[in-house]
Amino acid sequence: MLVEKIEMNINDIEEAELAKLHKEKVYLDSADLLKRILRVKTDHGKDIGISLKERQALTKGDVLYKDTSNIIFIDVYQDDVIVIRPKDIHEMGVIAHQLGNRHLPAQFEADNMIVQYDYLVEELLKQLDISYQREERKLKEAFKHIGHSHD
Repeated sequence: MLVEKIEMNINDIEEAELAKLHKEKVYLDSADLLKRILRVKTDHGKDIGISLKERQALTKGDVLYKDTSNIIFIDVYQDDVIVIRPKDIHEMGVIAHQLGNRHLPAQFEADNMIVQYDYLVEELLKQLDISYQREERKLKEAFKHIGHSHD
């Protein structure tokens, strides 16, 4: 099977309809969500080629195949992350500046900043006395580096 376009996400399907479908998952590392071309295998052993025509990142829950009785969708493995919980806007500004200088990609959920685990970041957070927790989390999307230059 070859998938060239993502048409929907499993979150867009009503629960009643989803309950009737045979479900297969393709597990990916979050970094693989940025790839346009992949060869994967479902948790039931079905081989699938992904060759996206358009430049789009995959996300957790993207549907690779769906018919009236079956669905194949993407799930992700857990990532080792640091969840930073700044106590106020000043603390958020300090840590955002520090991590921005390191060009470290981040994600945000509610009042939390999430970065990939790095022992140097953990040491920095300890030095700055900023509240954080190391966790294993399933991320909805991959960490993306933002292109820029220091001109």
